[in-house]
Amino acid sequence: MTTTIPKVRKSAPKSDTPSRVRRGGGVMSSTGLYIATGVAALLFLIPFYILVRNALSTDAEITGETWKFFPTDIQWGNISELFSDETVPFARTLWNSAVVATLHTVGVLLVCSLAGYGLARIPYKHANKVFYAVLGTLMVPTAVTFVPSFVLVSSLGWVDTYRGLIIPGLFSGFTCFLFRQYFLGFPKELEEAARMDGLGYWGAYWRVVVPNSLNFFAAMATITFIAGWNAFLWPLVIGQDPSAWTVQVALSSYMTNQTVVFHMIFMATAISILPLVFVFLFLQRWLVQGIAQTGIKG
Repeated sequence: MTTTIPKVRKSAPKSDTPSRVRRGGGVMSSTGLYIATGVAALLFLIPFYILVRNALSTDAEITGETWKFFPTDIQWGNISELFSDETVPFARTLWNSAVVATLHTVGVLLVCSLAGYGLARIPYKHANKVFYAVLGTLMVPTAVTFVPSFVLVSSLGWVDTYRGLIIPGLFSGFTCFLFRQYFLGFPKELEEAARMDGLGYWGAYWRVVVPNSLNFFAAMATITFIAGWNAFLWPLVIGQDPSAWTVQVALSSYMTNQTVVFHMIFMATAISILPLVFVFLFLQRWLVQGIAQTGIKG
């Protein structure tokens, strides 16, 4: 009796074509991403190139018919000319902007964070009404409150002072809204543990909430500082004396109905944005993270 041994079929070797296709597609997508990112970065840097190029040029080269990639004779003297101009105390304006933007940022963070924490955590039957009133301030145009604010500041004698430049803008409805949204998502367990240790709302805010919310505070500080540094209309009205000008008001003084000093405008602009660049580079990683923690979804 013979036994038939079944034949074992050898499986065909697996083809690695799909993996190669996937690998090739991944390389192509990564390359396309890098190219798109490079193009976007180049487009973003073009205004900065034009700013630096014109800041180191003469007015004739800026307004000339032919465009040169960089000036033939770099005008480093534009820097000394900017700071030695007696009609525009540019160094003083930089100091004024730094003081105003810094104190404005600290004040807004303090006032709006306390208001947002109170609306989010302290039980009060009219809390929602107060919150809707705060949101209602966002719908009021700035032009409506501009003249009454100026009359009030002028009657207090705060024209040409830091008080007049800073105090009227210490409350921001939008910043208060962001803080409330953030505190609504803050872990209540930490605050409950603080109350078990005998802390009230004030103590829990300072000892528990603030130390554990530094990322969000940094994000709000960055946004508020940039807004305070770039403010123009209110400092223009309040800072009537050149000694009270901010840097944005100083920039406007180089462009009048009679003359436009191009190289001074570009040099002053290039110097004035350096603090913002440093602040943004130092705190940029907290910007997206902080806004994401407010609970606002796009």
